[in-house]
Amino acid sequence: MSPSVLPTDRPSSTSTNTTLFTLSNRTIAITGGGRGLGIILASAVLEAGGDVACLDLLPTPSAEEWASLQKLATAHGLQATYTQCDITDEGATQIALDNIAAVGLERGMPLRGAITCAGIQQMVPALEYPVDMYRKMLDVNVVGTFIPAKHCARIFKEQGTPGSIVMIASMSGQIANRGLTCTAYNSSKAAVHQMCRSVAQEWGQYGVRVNTLSAGYIRTAMTDALLITKPEVEETWMRGALLNRLGVPDDFKAPAVYMLADGSGFMTGADLRVDGGHCASA
Repeated sequence: MSPSVLPTDRPSSTSTNTTLFTLSNRTIAITGGGRGLGIILASAVLEAGGDVACLDLLPTPSAEEWASLQKLATAHGLQATYTQCDITDEGATQIALDNIAAVGLERGMPLRGAITCAGIQQMVPALEYPVDMYRKMLDVNVVGTFIPAKHCARIFKEQGTPGSIVMIASMSGQIANRGLTCTAYNSSKAAVHQMCRSVAQEWGQYGVRVNTLSAGYIRTAMTDALLITKPEVEETWMRGALLNRLGVPDDFKAPAVYMLADGSGFMTGADLRVDGGHCASA
């Protein structure tokens, strides 16, 4: 399909709040969708009317969270699927996404969006950082973002349908966090910001939008483990919390849906920071 006749996500003048923020008649793929933030964002997709396809390195998703997600999917007459996949393995990721796209077309729910949520974090002083661990961080957080984004964009182009890719970044890609020795993580998230801007200018001609969602300090299983061992870090974070609390995964549901939906149809190459004001107080 010629770029000049590609369909767009441009909302009409008669669009309502319902049409601006719906994900109906589409499938959204989520990497890192086996637990934590990823599975919470999967529930947001279902609540907005879309099918969701979760990918994760875990052999099976978190049992309790997955049971809740399936219950939600059934209640909405939608589908939530799970695929074990190493998103740093391009061949495996391409096969998984092609299968997801094929199922979506069969269901009349074409793949129209993706959230690249898979990532790892390590807190190690830079002078003590083993190079192999640094490389692993960049492999998972940067390459593991690029591979699924690349193949989703390819699928959108081949289908001749517009698509939206949301890369989970971090305020840590823009600042150095108080109390944290996370140079590799911060570097990886800065790379994701620049990756977003770079591919947005390449893929816009195909009707593909790419944006980043930058989280602030958020309570997840990963951060909870850190705060148990280093309670002083939470005290440091709270001193910069303008809303007097840390974030929780539910805080990112509406922003993610907004960036996937047609209401953000003129937004690409941008970063949406949801950080409770931490950057403002840094």
